[in-house]
Amino acid sequence: MTITSPHLGSPAVWTDARLLYALEEVVEQELNRHLKVAKDWMPHEYVPWTDGRNFPGLFEDGEAWDKEQSKVTEIGRIALVVNLLTEDNLPSYHHEIASLFGRDGAWGTWVHRWTAEEGRHGIVMRDYLLTSRAVDPDKLEQFRMSHMSEGFESDNRHSMLHSVAYVAFQELATRISHRNTGHQSGDPVCDRMLARIATDENLHMVFYRNLLKAAFELAPDLTMQAVRDVVVDFRMPGHGIPGFERAAAQMAIGEVYNLRIHHDDVLQPVLRHLRVLEIDGLGPEGQKAQEELGLFMGGLDAEALKFDEKLAARKARMAARAAG
Repeated sequence: MTITSPHLGSPAVWTDARLLYALEEVVEQELNRHLKVAKDWMPHEYVPWTDGRNFPGLFEDGEAWDKEQSKVTEIGRIALVVNLLTEDNLPSYHHEIASLFGRDGAWGTWVHRWTAEEGRHGIVMRDYLLTSRAVDPDKLEQFRMSHMSEGFESDNRHSMLHSVAYVAFQELATRISHRNTGHQSGDPVCDRMLARIATDENLHMVFYRNLLKAAFELAPDLTMQAVRDVVVDFRMPGHGIPGFERAAAQMAIGEVYNLRIHHDDVLQPVLRHLRVLEIDGLGPEGQKAQEELGLFMGGLDAEALKFDEKLAARKARMAARAAG
């Protein structure tokens, strides 16, 4: 597949401002497409309100939290807290993309629409977690205060193009994380709620993926370099959550999100859809970035294979203990 730059200019003269202007029409098209297929939904319809009861505090009849009160599995509880705290930082995410993309025209309309849709996710997850008593409410609030007090700064805030590349992968990663959390939660109500959230995240991924495709058509060399940088240095937005590394390790073992899932279900689908590793007609820097991206993906697959083997061995040991 050969992609060439149009008359708007060569990659050497592209700036964030020029790319924002050049992509405005694509943003408007994608926004209109999104609004046609996106379905509004009510967060309160996914919460089992009749399961709710008072916690200690202002109510004398409050019942203290105990993890045995919930249907949610331990790995489900861990992943739900990570996923919710990630959603809680929405004000920081909005600030980031509004600063990069602007608040005017189609870009601005998308920024606000995206923020409004993402807001539902934090609402319904917190209502579910507290009503179903899936988590300790005091610790959840302490975590939220700690995480939000630290704020959030994207690794890609220096570049609009890097940011578009990042969210194309990150929205899919979030969708996969929510969906697998639902599968591992042990509660059909939780599974349905997270499936609804995952549907939104997938639509957001499609928006950004299509925008990334247009960026490749405009500035292939710069876009290839941005994709290379993002893939090689990828981090989930919740990496600043207290205890994130331990939680991430538990989620990896619990098959909510790990190296194999990251390679097979997040990176590969986007790269394959855009045929990133097949693009030709690139300049020297674009070719270098493409080659480095291919080498990185090969190395990541090898690392994922090692993880697969360790996980299989762990499962075998646990099965042997259970049988013995």
